[in-house]
Amino acid sequence: MNLYEKFLHIDRRYIFIFVALGVIIPLIWPLGLAVTTSPPVENVYKAIEELEPGTPVLVSVDYDPSTQPELSPMTVAVLRHCFYRDLPVIITVLHPGGPGLALEISDRISKEMGATYGEDYVFLGYKVGGSAVILSMGQDFQVSFPADYFNTPIDDIPLMKNVRNYNDVGLVITMSGSTYPEVWVAYAHERYGQKIAAGVTAVMAADYYPFLQTGQLVGLIGGLKGAAEYEKLIERPDDGLKGMDAQTIVHLFVVLMILLGNLAFFFVKRAKKREAA
Repeated sequence: MNLYEKFLHIDRRYIFIFVALGVIIPLIWPLGLAVTTSPPVENVYKAIEELEPGTPVLVSVDYDPSTQPELSPMTVAVLRHCFYRDLPVIITVLHPGGPGLALEISDRISKEMGATYGEDYVFLGYKVGGSAVILSMGQDFQVSFPADYFNTPIDDIPLMKNVRNYNDVGLVITMSGSTYPEVWVAYAHERYGQKIAAGVTAVMAADYYPFLQTGQLVGLIGGLKGAAEYEKLIERPDDGLKGMDAQTIVHLFVVLMILLGNLAFFFVKRAKKREAA
């Protein structure tokens, strides 16, 4: 058996090992591969940069653990950006699988950035209803959230004393692994004229480009690549850029194996034809 035939019959366990190393090594020792930012992500960044300090931003964590690897890095990056710009953050959840994720991220990043609960951010928690919740917040936040996640009355939270409805919110950003961005657009933007930005998984991103073209979304963060772009914009490398390092290495390895596999197959096939002749 020649070299080409050996390659075609390589033990798949070696391939699994190389893929595992390609993921693990960049996550432990980031390679710092170049990431180019795109206009949809830059527009989310600009929308936050253009807000006056003290303007509340509503971040809705509308995803569950199944999409956490893509959406949590961008959620973390957006919260860091808001806290750095002194923009109070109102955190809501419309997905039943999201409260635990939102609470963990808000606790961790608020401590990191020195944000004070009740003044710099508030966690209103989960409310069932989807579109009904979004519509009611357009009238009065207290309709859907008379108290925060910890059962503190809204009237007792300093941040919420000056926030009644969307008129008092500079931007809404929904992080979603499903169709929640469409719901936010339909009911918060179309009904109340609220500016909406979205963070979605990579497979969903193409579905929301039409919303960018119509102006119904001011910006879009798509997948792990989008999260890495946002981390680059705020100059805070984290899981997004690490994940892109690992993803790039594995993609290159897969492409290389496909090319080598096809070349080996071609040479083996040609050698067999010569032997048959």
